[in-house]
Amino acid sequence: MSLVLAAIPTSAVAAAKSVPNNAKHLKPMGKALRSTSSRSARPSRVVPTRAVARPEPRRLSMGEATGLHATEDALDLKSSVALVVDQDTDQVLFSKNSQAVLPIASITKLMTAMVIVESGLDMTEPLTVTQDDVDTEKFSRSRLKVGTQLTRGEMLHLALMSSENRAAHSLGRHFPGGLDSFVSAMNSQAQRLGMTDTRYVEPTGLSSRNQSSAHDLSLLVKAAYTHPIIRELSTAQEAQFPVGARQVQFRNTNGLVRNPSWDIGLQKTGYISEAGRCVVMQAQLAGRKLIMVLLDSAGKYSRIGDAERIRKWLSGGGANSAR
Repeated sequence: MSLVLAAIPTSAVAAAKSVPNNAKHLKPMGKALRSTSSRSARPSRVVPTRAVARPEPRRLSMGEATGLHATEDALDLKSSVALVVDQDTDQVLFSKNSQAVLPIASITKLMTAMVIVESGLDMTEPLTVTQDDVDTEKFSRSRLKVGTQLTRGEMLHLALMSSENRAAHSLGRHFPGGLDSFVSAMNSQAQRLGMTDTRYVEPTGLSSRNQSSAHDLSLLVKAAYTHPIIRELSTAQEAQFPVGARQVQFRNTNGLVRNPSWDIGLQKTGYISEAGRCVVMQAQLAGRKLIMVLLDSAGKYSRIGDAERIRKWLSGGGANSAR
């Protein structure tokens, strides 16, 4: 026994004696040892790497795909198509690719409004949004839930002011004879106005097959301006409508109607990827009543920037050197 003790350093013996014989202290240490041992023995877990979603390349508009954006102009507009016409004299003050036929997006709703207003239908008749009015082409969102009931006049207001697709589709669907009859009426109206480059296939503008030219759209704006209700509803800044059990606030998609520098008598905006950003307006500028058409603008705010460039150009006497 003494031989064994002699082989152990006295410091180790002292350390062993200093450890209290207490189970409460031993158990946690034992657990820690087992835990450390099990962790070191366990093979390292392989964390799977998540695939990084690469953004899809931006879809080119039809104007971009056909090279219209390469057309230079004196104002360096971002819109590939532009037209400014004197409403009273039909004098063209500015033109850029005005005969090009392109998708027109929600500018379509201006013709939708024309057909509704000239049909003489009861504007107080209640219309109900159904599943048939839900966009299954672009899957665009809408604040008008299925089951929402509004009058025809209220649907027209939302279609023109806030570009509500379900409202526009509901207007067409409730037309006598249904949607097919409504689209036929849209195309017939276009023919009567001399819009020879224009074709409609539905009332919202979600389809890229709704196409027209800036020249044709200037004729549509001039005709639509003769209807006070279209002027009023398209330029309203905002309004509330009952959607379900609550009142919902809607605003105009064209911020220029809230700009005191502008005197806008009629307007409509539009956007789908195939059409780019679009806007048509009737406005009082430089002492004249003018019709302005801007199609296929490349940036979110560039159509508004282009409109401002044209306004400043006109205010500076640019129309005297118009081409």
